[in-house]
Amino acid sequence: MKKRVLFYLVALVTTVSMQSCATNYVVSKPATYTKEYKTDAKLASIDSKKMEQDKQKLIDSFLSEKAATLANAKKAIKNSEIAKVVKYNKTIDGILEEAETYLGTPYRYGGTTRNGIDCSAFVLSVFGAAAGLSLPRVAASQAQEGERIEKGNLQKGDLIFFSHGRRISHVGIVESVSEEGEIKFIHAATSKGVMISSLNDSYWGPKFRFAKRVINEEGEAYNNLAAVTPATPANF
Repeated sequence: MKKRVLFYLVALVTTVSMQSCATNYVVSKPATYTKEYKTDAKLASIDSKKMEQDKQKLIDSFLSEKAATLANAKKAIKNSEIAKVVKYNKTIDGILEEAETYLGTPYRYGGTTRNGIDCSAFVLSVFGAAAGLSLPRVAASQAQEGERIEKGNLQKGDLIFFSHGRRISHVGIVESVSEEGEIKFIHAATSKGVMISSLNDSYWGPKFRFAKRVINEEGEAYNNLAAVTPATPANF
């Protein structure tokens, strides 16, 4: 009887112990896994967020650098364009100022000085002194230089050419263009020497043939103008 009771007691204790171990295993083990899983997910989330932040910082830095480079380029272009305009205006103003110092100089066929000068010598003297250009001696040759300009696009400093027939025989320098489109030019005329006339004039208007621009927008010569051997002028 005692042995039977002892057997049942041992069996009961063994069963209780096994249930306790199983309970500890089932309850405690998943809790450990869950904690580890949550920790890993949290770290992954932090790493992903940091990567996105670093990526955005890199993009922002690139865009900022690109914007700064573009702004500097635009500024450089603007400054360059302003410098060109300033140089051009300074060159043209210098040409006209030099031309005006000849006003009243008497006309002399073949003349090249302030004591007497013809139209082509007047033009080459002015451009040589004010802009350092070596234009040809005669009007017909000067007409071969530079860029052809339509009458409606004339500006100060452009050269305008005239003739009685087919051959170019006279040249002047555009002195002003009014808002109404009147073009005045300074030239050495046979009648009164160096003077300012208008293309609206009944004498000069019909004899106008075309115009040339020998100073480009940068204030420099369109062509590499070289000095030529003086020839007998054909001017009036």
